[in-house]
Amino acid sequence: MNPKEAAGLTMHEAAELIRGKRLSPVEVARACLERIAQHDGRLRAFIMVTEESALAQAREAEQAVMRGDPLGPLHGVPLALKDTFAMRGVRTTCGSKLLENNIPDFDGAVVDRLRKAGAVFLGTLNMHEFALGATTANPHYGMGRNPWDEGKIPGGSSGGSGAAVAASMCLGSVGTDAGGSVRLPSSLCGIVGLKPTYGRISNFGTLPLSLTMDHSGPMTRSVADAALLLQVLAGHDPRDPASSPLKVPSYSKALTKRIKGIKIGLPKEYFAESIDPEVRVAVMAAIESLEALGAIAQEVSVPHCRYAPAAFVPLVLSEASAVHARYLRTRAREYGSEVRNLLYTGLMMPARRYVQAQRVRALVVRDLAAALQHVDSLVMPTVTIPAPGVGQQSVNLDGRNVNVAAALARFTLPFNLAGLPAISVPCGFTASGLPIGLQIAGAPFAESTILQVAHAYESHNRWKERNPFQQSAEVH
Repeated sequence: MNPKEAAGLTMHEAAELIRGKRLSPVEVARACLERIAQHDGRLRAFIMVTEESALAQAREAEQAVMRGDPLGPLHGVPLALKDTFAMRGVRTTCGSKLLENNIPDFDGAVVDRLRKAGAVFLGTLNMHEFALGATTANPHYGMGRNPWDEGKIPGGSSGGSGAAVAASMCLGSVGTDAGGSVRLPSSLCGIVGLKPTYGRISNFGTLPLSLTMDHSGPMTRSVADAALLLQVLAGHDPRDPASSPLKVPSYSKALTKRIKGIKIGLPKEYFAESIDPEVRVAVMAAIESLEALGAIAQEVSVPHCRYAPAAFVPLVLSEASAVHARYLRTRAREYGSEVRNLLYTGLMMPARRYVQAQRVRALVVRDLAAALQHVDSLVMPTVTIPAPGVGQQSVNLDGRNVNVAAALARFTLPFNLAGLPAISVPCGFTASGLPIGLQIAGAPFAESTILQVAHAYESHNRWKERNPFQQSAEVH
């Protein structure tokens, strides 16, 4: 193949070509670095590009192939990570000025597992400061932009990851998700984003936002790649008290393309909510596609999920302000004004609100558990709207103005409160060419099920073939 086209490969494709000595890890890394040089000045997806070390890693990977060494599942595959995972010798800022000189002397769990699998690291990706927001409007490292329309946001907080993967500046990424921060940018940028069950991936070495809701998860261009990354990252880690000891299954075995007889639940409260008309049409068409493949759709009820945003706010702000309390006392001026004000709000949050929020959280958990007793997965939009404009504060839904942040995260928050696995997969585009995401959620540790449904849908639709720099291409 033409090495210049290597940046457009999936992780599976690149790994297979590298193992077969038909593609050099150096060629793939250079192709990605060329894409970064071409597009990142506008998209601001990267905080730091580690070109020299990436090429050195790629050369080492190439030599290992030529020697016939045992190769990991990601050998020579170039990735870039959200700037919140500790990486030995590489500045890790969490999108902040406060940590601009933070250079870890160890690898966190995510980096350690990826390194052992053979991945090549291209750099660190832009994000909403300290992951406390949904737009990636970063006051320190620049406004992240959506490759499908640079006047639109990429979502957040893992916005740099969404933009970089969609624009083929890396073959995959890992983001974090406390309220939707993997799935939101994946939906808005037209890629796949998987938030696994709470505790499925270790958070050791990941800068925290909310200790009871933090998840790490794959962001890729295909469901198969998301399964591959999850396979590498999942597993017990004694360094993380919340890490699950449950055995990790083979996720690739779930990718059968067959879903006949699988029951998918449609939460009636979700579809009764205000949703952008184009999003609603695309999601309903996706549900019809799943039914045509043999899935059985039925309505379910999750009445307390409508209160998830009201519970989420005191929970995340209280827990985040506890993490940042020391710095708020000594270095408050180094925070961006938006995040600083949110953290101060958390410091002043009455304990009774936190307790009340936990009670609502228990009701959300109960509703979702009850619904999943009758179906294998839940299906709904990932986000109620397509990507809003940079700086846009509100959106009109059903004749009323709705806060953008609330509109973005409304459908993702319940699965963070409950710690359930959920995946976003592309399911269409608006008339103006903006991506739309379908969210599929499941029971605890049912990643195989939601991957199976997502892969079957993806395999019978061609949305992933569409490129943000070739929007005129007809894909149905």
